[in-house]
Amino acid sequence: MNFLFFYVAKIGWLLVQPLVAILLLILLGLALRWLAWRRLGAGLVALAIVALAVVSLSPLGLLMMASLENRFPRTELPENVAGIVVLGGAFDTRIARTRGGAEFNEAADRATEALLLARRYPQAKVIFSGGDASIFAEDVPETESAEAFFVGAGLPRDRLILDARARDTFENAVYSKELADPRPGETWLLVTSAFHLPRAVGCFRKAGFSVLPYPVDYRTPGGATVWQPSSASIRNVEKVHFAIREYLGLLAYRLQGRTDALFPAP
Repeated sequence: MNFLFFYVAKIGWLLVQPLVAILLLILLGLALRWLAWRRLGAGLVALAIVALAVVSLSPLGLLMMASLENRFPRTELPENVAGIVVLGGAFDTRIARTRGGAEFNEAADRATEALLLARRYPQAKVIFSGGDASIFAEDVPETESAEAFFVGAGLPRDRLILDARARDTFENAVYSKELADPRPGETWLLVTSAFHLPRAVGCFRKAGFSVLPYPVDYRTPGGATVWQPSSASIRNVEKVHFAIREYLGLLAYRLQGRTDALFPAP
C-alpha cells in the first residue's frame, strides 16, 4: 500500500502543481474554442490568465506559506538532547550524482542548522533520513550527500546515523524511530523546513516517536511584511507551489491515516 501511495502521490502532483494546472487550463480552453465551444473556451483561457496573475503578483503564496510556518514556532531548547533527526530535502542529488560533491538546494538550512545543533549537543546522535525519492530517473539517496557534508564538516562518523530507505515523510518517521530506539524521558529534536513541520510532526506522532519540533528554512517574513509580494514574480509562484503541495500532502496523509490530525498543532 505504501508503494502504491508513493507513486500515486508523485504522479498526481505533477498534474496539479500550479503552473502545470494553469497550462492545462489554457490548452483545454484552446481545444474547446477549436471544437466550437468558443465562449467556454475563452472563459477558461481568461480564468487561467487571472490565476497566473494572482499567483505571480499577489501575496497569496506568502500568506499560504506563513500559515504553515507559524504552526510550530521555535521554542527554547532544552539543556540535554539525546538525538537530532534531520529530514532529507536539503541536497540536490541529481546535480551531485552527475557533478560530484554535496550540492545544496533552497532547503540547505535543514543540514546547516542540524550541524550547529550537533555542535551544541556534542553527545547527541544525528539521524539523517532521506532516500531516493525519484520515480522517472535513476538517482542516489540523499544520505550520500549528507554523509559527505556532515563528516566533512567535522561531525564524528560514529555520531551520524543514515537512513537511505525513507522516500516520504511517513517513512522518515517510521524508520527514524526504528533507528533511534528512543527511551522514555529522552528528548529528540526534529529538524525540517518550517512549512513542512505540521505534516512531519503528525507523521512522527502517528509512528509513536515523540519529538521536539525545530523549524528551519523559513520562506516568509514575520509581521505585516508577509503582505508584500516579492518583486521577483517567480518567487511568489514558488511559494504558492510549495504551499499547495503541503496542504494537499496534509489532506492525503490524513485520509491515509498517516498523520494524527488534518492540520497538526503543538
